[in-house]
Amino acid sequence: MDSDLKSLKIDRGKRARRSDSWATRWILAGIAIILLLGAGRYVYGMLNQEREVDSIRVAAPQSGATGDSVVLNATGYIMAAHKIQVASKVLGRVAWIGVEKGDKVREGQVIVRLEDDEYRAQLQQYKGRLASLTARLAELQAGSRPEEVERSAADVQEAEANVTNAKQSLDRAEPLVRDGVQARSVLDDARARFDRESARLRAVRKQHELVRIGPRREQIDAMRGQLEEVKGEVAFYETQLANTLIKAPVSGTILERVVEKGEFVTTNFVGERGAKGYVASLANLNDLRAELDINQNDFAKLKRDHKAVITTDAYPDRKYDGVIDEISPEANRQKATVQVKVKILNPDEFLRPEMNSSVAFIESGKPSSSGGPVAPLIHVPVTAVRDDAVFLIANGKVVKRTVKVDRSTPQGLRISSGLNGGEDLITNPPSDLREGDRVRKKQG
Repeated sequence: MDSDLKSLKIDRGKRARRSDSWATRWILAGIAIILLLGAGRYVYGMLNQEREVDSIRVAAPQSGATGDSVVLNATGYIMAAHKIQVASKVLGRVAWIGVEKGDKVREGQVIVRLEDDEYRAQLQQYKGRLASLTARLAELQAGSRPEEVERSAADVQEAEANVTNAKQSLDRAEPLVRDGVQARSVLDDARARFDRESARLRAVRKQHELVRIGPRREQIDAMRGQLEEVKGEVAFYETQLANTLIKAPVSGTILERVVEKGEFVTTNFVGERGAKGYVASLANLNDLRAELDINQNDFAKLKRDHKAVITTDAYPDRKYDGVIDEISPEANRQKATVQVKVKILNPDEFLRPEMNSSVAFIESGKPSSSGGPVAPLIHVPVTAVRDDAVFLIANGKVVKRTVKVDRSTPQGLRISSGLNGGEDLITNPPSDLREGDRVRKKQG
């Protein structure tokens, strides 16, 4: 048994060789995985690599219907025909604001209200004066009351009695003074009393006559004048109070709101950080113009009422009929241009003031009366069309679009349908280019 036990032992060299073999396998597997991931990433990158391509922006259509010809293309801006800055007629602090930018308002709608406590107090004060003067004028026009006439007559009778009594006293005093019975002073007092009562009688009679006749015409006229003056003050402060409600002068859309609650509004000229000179601006967006500066060399091609087709950079697929509505009577010397305004006949909610616009002036034919898009006639390079289709760039990817070629012209192939203008067109697509491929515009 001892010999058998001695023969049993562990071969440590073999175990070490097995461990080295497993470690090598794991290392090789890791390297293989890394290589596969790298190869997959490379292949994915190659498949999704952006390709540089030559491209151009498709120009706006050059006419509105078959047979039309364009005499001039120009660019400008969409403008509101009448932009109104709504100002306040009175001074005051903003108490309430009822509109935000973009809100539609109707004529006469209150958009801002100012604090009106002071105007109400002043109006109440003048209304009180008006009531007082009205009552005074009515009193003058009515004349004296019967009671006043009777009292005045009684005063006359009393004065007459006093005169009679004074005359009797004077008549008694004269012989007594002449006979030396009474002193001279008694006669003087009696004569003075008689004269005083006689003067009072004359005054009372005149006063009675005035009471009986009533107020003079001049007094009534003067009171009427004061009454009219106060009526004017009342009307003025009623107007001032009404003006604390700032209303929309026309129906339209709020383009800008420049005040906040608590800010002060004035009617005078103000600086940038002072009180506000107006509260909001609005315009009727159903009355729009395309404002253009036409080079003087091209100005002779246009005339008043010239028809046109208008497009915008924001919505190149939407076309709008237009007609020249205004031509400036003078040119701009510095720019060598003449300003022309084209009235948009069929505006919609997609048009906004200050948008870029492209205008094609049409020599003949009529624009669409239905208000819808007109049939575009667009020219593209010959190399851009392949198998009656073109390739466009949209969000960095290729989009294939079928087009209809009308005919070949010196400007290139004339496209009658399939393009609207404003698209990014690949001018020389590679033969292996497919829809959905990632591309980018070639710089320079």
